[in-house]
Amino acid sequence: MSAAWTRKEGKNPKGGLNAKGRESYNKETGGDLKAPVKSGDNPRRVSFAARFAGMAGAMKKPNGEPTRKALALKAWGFGSVEAAKKFAELNKKED
Repeated sequence: MSAAWTRKEGKNPKGGLNAKGRESYNKETGGDLKAPVKSGDNPRRVSFAARFAGMAGAMKKPNGEPTRKALALKAWGFGSVEAAKKFAELNKKED
């Protein structure tokens, strides 16, 4: 049987992975996934916004339901790709 993070039981219906999915992913890959940061200028949130702002793909399925991309953006506190892009640009730290 495949890992929970690849199946419905490991996915949060509101977007991203649930605790079981993150635990399954971390165990299988040695990763260190954490729960989404919904507000503030946390570096993890800025990084997520920058990645998803450049990600191709629709926000809605043909039947009108939101895609996993749209749900993930919402879980991190962004209503659109444009909002994530603006947030990332405003909060990006210069090296």
